[in-house]
Amino acid sequence: MTNADDYSLPSWIYTDTEYLALERERVLRPSWQIICHVNDIPEPGNYQCLDFLEAMLVAVRGNDGVIRAFHNVCRHRGSRLLDGPRGSCTRRIVCPYHAWSYDFEGRLASLGDRAAFPHLDIGRESLVPVEMEIQFGFVFVRLVAGGPTVAQMLAPYADEIAAHRFEELKPVGRVTLRPRSVNWKNVGDNYSDGLHIPVAHPGLTRLFGATYRVEAKEWVDRMSGELSDRPSRNWAERMYQKYLPVAENLPESKRRSWVYFKLWPNFAFDVYPDQVDIMQWIPVSPTETLIREIGYARPDSSREMRVARYCNWRINRQVNEEDRVLIGRVQAGMASGSYQAGPLAAGEVCLRSFGRRMRALIPESNDPAPPAAGWSRNPTTTA
Repeated sequence: MTNADDYSLPSWIYTDTEYLALERERVLRPSWQIICHVNDIPEPGNYQCLDFLEAMLVAVRGNDGVIRAFHNVCRHRGSRLLDGPRGSCTRRIVCPYHAWSYDFEGRLASLGDRAAFPHLDIGRESLVPVEMEIQFGFVFVRLVAGGPTVAQMLAPYADEIAAHRFEELKPVGRVTLRPRSVNWKNVGDNYSDGLHIPVAHPGLTRLFGATYRVEAKEWVDRMSGELSDRPSRNWAERMYQKYLPVAENLPESKRRSWVYFKLWPNFAFDVYPDQVDIMQWIPVSPTETLIREIGYARPDSSREMRVARYCNWRINRQVNEEDRVLIGRVQAGMASGSYQAGPLAAGEVCLRSFGRRMRALIPESNDPAPPAAGWSRNPTTTA
């Protein structure tokens, strides 16, 4: 009897509108999403926004120093309140439509025309909060409550992550949004795929040799490679090998490791000795995804660290371009009609783990072809 774990998810779920509708409700809305790091919003009135699915979310630091997360929507007429990826308010959050204003703790503070609302109970019109958790210095939010906490999801690697002292990170650069003409799962599948590294990423192969490893826990995947001491023939890679400062905060065995953590279902930390990059892949349509990236690092202005971070950027710019081409080729194959599902190697543990959870949440993931139109309104089971 064929074991579903031995095969990839069927191609139709990478292009199907009805499937995405169920994913939004069963997979994405109940999942944790990162908004920012606490040091992105260090002062009262600093905020950072995240648009996720239909929701507009914002994290704000209050006058009391506490960070809170809200729906970025005015309680009067539903107007978006704050624009852009990040910013700062001087005294209050003011709606640009009718000048309703809120304090940084989310309470309604004033109305543009108080006389027009003589019976309004201002105390009941606070901004709508969203579930939030701060872990390792990062601010996570979740639209639908239930399921494990971020701390529980990352527990298998908590000690390793703690050694990197994420809480000390400062933002580097700005939020970057990269549109990709692929299904969001193709981005995640590629991220956790270890077999393509020696084939499609020559730079990483020169850096890691045969040390690249993948493993999967219940809620988090871990991929890693050890930097080779053999000087690369590529100048950026060679300079990175040479000038990377010693990360005294890490155990000696981890000081030249590149480690990638993928948190269920669409978020990842790229953890280097010199910096940390975060990446989310957010679905826009069945064949469109927005990749959201932010870089962080501990303060270090030494010449060696500046060289290492510049070379890191050069190396990963090339890797990202290679991946852009790869996932585009896969998406085209998914839509071709000739491909249904492919065999998975025993070592493709991350893809197996992801497929297993998707099949459990949406049983139609087991079907080799899409059900008849309208199936998502009468699915096999209710999650």
